[in-house]
Order: sequence, then C-alpha cells, then structure tokens
Amino acid sequence: MWSIKDKLSTRLMNVCVASLCKAKQLDKAEAVIVDGIRIGVQPDVVTYNTLITAYCRFVGIDAGYSILYRMKEAGINPDVITYNSLIAGATRYCMLSRCLDLFEEMLEMSILPDIWSYNTLMHCFFKLRKPDEAYRVFQDILLKDISVHPATFNILINGLCMNGYTENALMLFRSLKRHGFLPQLATYNILIHGLCKSGRGKAAREFLNELVESGIIPNAITYTTVMKCCFRCRQFEEGLKIFAEMRRKGYTYDAFAYCTVASMLLKTGKLNEANEYLGYITSNGFDLDMVSFNTIVNLYCKEGQLDNAFKLLYEAEKKGLESDKYTHAILIDGLCRTGNFKEAQQQLDYMSMIGFDSNLVALNSFINGLCKAGHLDHALRTFESMDAKDSITYSTMVHGLCKARRFRAASKLLLSCIRGGMRILKSDKRAVIDGLRCSGYSQEARKVQSKIRLAKILHN
Repeated sequence: MWSIKDKLSTRLMNVCVASLCKAKQLDKAEAVIVDGIRIGVQPDVVTYNTLITAYCRFVGIDAGYSILYRMKEAGINPDVITYNSLIAGATRYCMLSRCLDLFEEMLEMSILPDIWSYNTLMHCFFKLRKPDEAYRVFQDILLKDISVHPATFNILINGLCMNGYTENALMLFRSLKRHGFLPQLATYNILIHGLCKSGRGKAAREFLNELVESGIIPNAITYTTVMKCCFRCRQFEEGLKIFAEMRRKGYTYDAFAYCTVASMLLKTGKLNEANEYLGYITSNGFDLDMVSFNTIVNLYCKEGQLDNAFKLLYEAEKKGLESDKYTHAILIDGLCRTGNFKEAQQQLDYMSMIGFDSNLVALNSFINGLCKAGHLDHALRTFESMDAKDSITYSTMVHGLCKARRFRAASKLLLSCIRGGMRILKSDKRAVIDGLRCSGYSQEARKVQSKIRLAKILHN
C-alpha cells in the first residue's frame, strides 16, 4: 500500500513529465520517469496517459501506441483517457480505421467510451468529408443517453460548415437555442467563420450583431474573421469599419489585424495608407512574432519595396528577433521579382555564412525566380549543386523546362523525381507527356507514361 508521501511524489513526477512533454522534451520526460523508478517513485496511469498524448502529438500514433504496451507490462490498466488520447492521435492523421479499431479494443477491455471518445470520432469523420457518418455518431450519443458537452455541438456545427453545409449548421444552431442550448463565443466564431468561408459576408455581419445583442462579447478572432471576409468580398469600407470597431474596443493588441489591413491596402494600390499601418506596427512597439514579421516583409517585397523590407529586417534583428528560413526565402523571391539575381545569390551565401541548417526553401524560391525570368541554365546549375531537393524543387524545374519547350530534359527530371519516391503535380506530368507528343517524340511520351505507372505501382 502506497503512503501519502509516495502519492505526492508520483504527483510531483507527473507535473514534471507534463511540463517536459508540453515543451516537446520527450527524452527528458522519459529520463524523469526512469529516475523516479530508480528512487522508488512509481508511475501511474496519469504518467502514461501524459506520455501517450505527447507521443501521439509530436511523434506519431505508433509511438503513442507503443507506450500502451509499456503501460500494460508495468501492470497499469489503461482507462478511457488512455484510449481517448490514442483516438485523438489517429484523428490528427485522419486514420479512420485506426480510430474504429481503438474503439473496438476499448469495448473488448470493458472500457466504456465517454463523450470525448464520441466527439473525437465524429470530428474524424468530418475531417474525412464524411458528414453523414459523423451525424450518425451524434445520433449514437443521443441514443446511448450520454451527457452532451457544449464542445459536441461545436464539433457538429464546425463539421457541417467545413463540409459546405453552413445552412444546415445555422438551422441546427437555431433549433438548439430553442431547446435551451446556451451558445458560447466559440460557437458564434465557428458559424461566423463558416458564413465568411461560404461568401456570406452580410449574414456574418448580422450574426456578429446578434452575438453582441445576446450579451456575449466578441473577441479578436470574431472581428478579424469578419474583417477579412469583407476585404475578400471587396467591401473595403465595411472591413475598415470593423477594424475601427476593433481598435475602439481594444482588440488590436497584436500586429495580425494591422497586417491584414495593410495587405488589403497594398493589393488595392493604396501604398501610402498601407505604409502608415506598417509604420504604426513597427513604431508602436508591437511584439512581432515570426508569422506577422514575415507577413510584413512579404507585403513589402510583393510591392517591390525591398528597401523597406531590408530596413524592417535590420530593425527587427536589432531588437533581438531572429529571421528564419522563410524570411530569407521571401527576400530572395522579392529580389528575383525585380531581376536582382546577383543580390539574391548573395542572400543565399549570407544564409550559409550565418549557419542555417537548411537553405532548401530559399533555394526553391531562387530557382523559381530564375525559371520565371527564363534563366534556365542558371537554374539547372543551381539545381545540380543542391545537396537536398524536394518535390517542389523538381516541380519548379520541370515546369520551367516545359515552358521553354525543353520537354526531353523535363522528362528526365520528372522520372528522377518519381524514382526518388517524391510526388509531382499531375499538371507537370501532363505537360511533359503532351509536350513530348506535340514535339514529335510520341514513342518517348509512351515510355515516360509507362515508367510513371510502374513507379506508382512500386511506391504503393
């Protein structure tokens, strides 16, 4: 029988394991468990459940499932949370058959699925574009008289919106409200996003008003979703009104909303106004994360304002924000757009000098720029000098060679890519085969087609 001290020790170990798992330091979490066992502190079901969740999220479902074996070997029986973590892991990778197998395994072990088991399975069906099967899971919840959680309705409403049934989601929402369901802000946000995605900006704005009237306070997500929808529908004044309301209510506390507005202004040719917003971001001490920072750099580069982009990079680095491989890829793409290939090459050299592990994203941008400008031989030399290539590298080169009507060279690259087990766009395959046929190389086109089929069989 464990003493209170033992239980407290196990609880402390679980806190440490959970913290390390959250920080993705799984090896250290495992070391804590080993050290705990060595000094007589035994892991419990919570310890293993924490590990399963982390391995499923950061490594894969098989790694998570292997913990279940260790758990059983240690004489600890899995519970519903164990299986819910595994089902969530399988859902993350859209592995429906694995989800169903785990459900069956639970029942064989006399572990009854709870509302979260069904919620996750329903979400998996929706992710796989199987709304009818997802709805049957919901009916099963009702038939089994399991207490429904508000998240159940949110998953159902979100799933319907995701699969293009926004009107059905609205009808369900109205029906649930009539039967006493109190919607959360998350429910409204899901529906507003669904309406915006289906191009129903006016209905989304009406829904925003309804939300406010019902006494629920909208958040930054609510406003930003509606604002972006207005901009997409070219209702710029309406979008700017939403942004002004966000500012009045204090929701523009990060750079994201400003980036969205600046992007719209740049796309509509209002460079001075866009620069004002971007200037506001950089001069008002916003803590830029890499996504916002790269968004601004990208906006400058697309408009050919490379001086502003490099100035922003300099200011950010002075404040301690380190650029990543995507920042440099954006800058290289911007330099290529303006024909500054020499400077783009210098930027690549600079990346190597400061010790980036991988320049693949930047090199792909450089090759794409060279191909678009018609500098195919330069692109091929760069391609051949690369230590690592991915499907984007091959696809870019194949597309460039086809555009220059160099179909035989394109076919060699295409086959090399497929032999390496990489995927390539169907449009590139068609371009090569059709190009060879039109250029009088019908026999070669047939050979390429049969080799593609053979590679497909071998890799399946």
